[in-house]
Amino acid sequence: VRRDHPLLAVNSVFSIVVFGSIVNEGYLNSPSESEEFCIYNHNPNACGYGVTVGVLAFLTCLLYLALDVYFPQISSVKDRKKAVLSDIGVSAFWAFLWFVAFCFLANQWQVSEPKDNPLNEGTDAARAAIAFSFFSIFTWAGQAVLAFQRYQIGADSALFSQDYMDPSQDSSMPYAPYVEPSTGPEPTSMGGTYQQPASAFEPEPQGYQSQGY
Repeated sequence: VRRDHPLLAVNSVFSIVVFGSIVNEGYLNSPSESEEFCIYNHNPNACGYGVTVGVLAFLTCLLYLALDVYFPQISSVKDRKKAVLSDIGVSAFWAFLWFVAFCFLANQWQVSEPKDNPLNEGTDAARAAIAFSFFSIFTWAGQAVLAFQRYQIGADSALFSQDYMDPSQDSSMPYAPYVEPSTGPEPTSMGGTYQQPASAFEPEPQGYQSQGY
């Protein structure tokens, strides 16, 4: 169902960068407050949304990697079509969620007060989460486009047929079976039927032979 493993791996890395940056450096301590606050304008929803989307996107990548491995074993044509269509829908859905994450985090970062973080702690991590959220929009959208192209190609190929087999799993021999040639110089090794020619030293049959008309 999915053959763009490099793009899927890129999405996984981007997801880890987003939620890892927020978890590690997205929460700061204030001298006047005992509890930690979110670096994005003291808005816990911004940090929570970024972490949630990042973790779920990473799990989605793992799920579709497992589905790709299991896909050749799916015998039902309808189930194969559902798997490919879900690939399209899920990728497009995650592109939208990353667009929301980028807009939300960028807006909250823009309205954050410098006095809330005078030492500029975690600013690089906050910007990294925003940047990789933006990059994820295009990688997931590109993944949806590639999945749609595979669906169109699969409709005209053996992908949705009952006899589909993953080429990487096909263990049949692509060569013709070997036939051991017979010994000796006879041309029987060429696969034809050899008939011994008449010897030049044998006498020709004598007498009259009737011919059919």
